[in-house]
Amino acid sequence: MIKLTKTSWWFLTIGVLVIAYTGVGAVRYQQVQQQNELKEELTVAQQELDGFQLEQLSSRQTELERQLEQATSQFEAVKAIFSQPIKSVAASSILFDIAEAYDLEVTELSSLGPASDSLEGIDCSVISLTARVEGDVTNLVSFIIKLNSQLATDVIRSITITVPEMGSGEKASADIHLVIYTYQGD
Repeated sequence: MIKLTKTSWWFLTIGVLVIAYTGVGAVRYQQVQQQNELKEELTVAQQELDGFQLEQLSSRQTELERQLEQATSQFEAVKAIFSQPIKSVAASSILFDIAEAYDLEVTELSSLGPASDSLEGIDCSVISLTARVEGDVTNLVSFIIKLNSQLATDVIRSITITVPEMGSGEKASADIHLVIYTYQGD
């Protein structure tokens, strides 16, 4: 065993205290650094929160409610259009009336009768019509445009226009496949 003098004990004690004090000082320095960083983050968060006005949220909520009301009323208007049942006879009548207005002749007309289908995820009743219309090419094009805009809930699935050779004596014709949707909801 080593024997230490009083002076050695003093130096040893002072050395241990210096090491301990240095360790405690380093830990305290780190705590102060962390505390300063947290204070800066808190200041930034408070500034952001102060910039976020409650009035802005209230006006945004009012605007969103107005948009919701507008979208709801538009939905109700479209729903009312789709809810009107269109019978095959009524659709056929409209088709004949438009053909007559454009000096065209409906030579064939058939319907598969009512069925069910989905339009953009909405259940609908469907009437499918297939027609052949004959006459002048320009009038056929105008007829198709008018037919497409006349019925609010129709979709023209396909059109085939046949133009005969010059001098053949045949008329141009259009084969049209038309689908009419009616909303089946509440």
